Amino acid sequence: MKLEVKVLNNVETSSWTLSSFFSRVYAVMALGVGLSAAVAFITIQFFPENLLNLGGGVLIGIWVVEMILVVSLTKSAAKNSAFALPGFLFYSAVNGFVLSYTLAFYPGTIVAQAFITAAAMFAGLAVVGVKTKKDLSGLGRAMYAALFGLIIAGIVSMFFPANGLLGIGLSVIGVVIFSGLIAYDNQMIIRGYQQSNGQVTEGLAILMGLRLYLDFINLFLSLLRIFGILGRD
Repeated sequence: MKLEVKVLNNVETSSWTLSSFFSRVYAVMALGVGLSAAVAFITIQFFPENLLNLGGGVLIGIWVVEMILVVSLTKSAAKNSAFALPGFLFYSAVNGFVLSYTLAFYPGTIVAQAFITAAAMFAGLAVVGVKTKKDLSGLGRAMYAALFGLIIAGIVSMFFPANGLLGIGLSVIGVVIFSGLIAYDNQMIIRGYQQSNGQVTEGLAILMGLRLYLDFINLFLSLLRIFGILGRD
């Protein structure tokens, strides 16, 4: 339950219980995942011709726009800007459209299997992040460094012929990275709350919701590629 609102250094903060703050963060994340899923479903079901007409250049352009949006959203949320939540919803919708291009190439059963597995893993790893007494800061730094390497490897792999073994290898690494980040980011929710003595901003909830959203979506995509490759063998 939110207790009271204060203004400190021209930044509006709210007193929350830790459980209420977690609920707000997860509500933001769930809203983003739900919006992305709805946009992806609508695009695949009612506008499949748009997917066929998308060229590689267009997708790369949208991907660049998404990266810019993530950076902008992170800054806006950190400043507790009024743009943060609308910006997050806009990003989620755009990402849902981009996801539809990937999901269209997989059978519905594979998509469902990957989603359910990702949801189950996310839940378990979230509990680990919340309950563990071990400081996961070192793990978080290692996972973010590995993520940078994974992005570079993914870009390089685009210039080589399709290789199932390479694809599954990168996807397995992706599962490991985003699993670590899920545990780390859940611990960071507690850290952010404690460091502010419970005087948290709406922007912090949106920022943490964005991070969990990205963790879940990328875990789901990594599992989808693994199940897709294994399903073809």
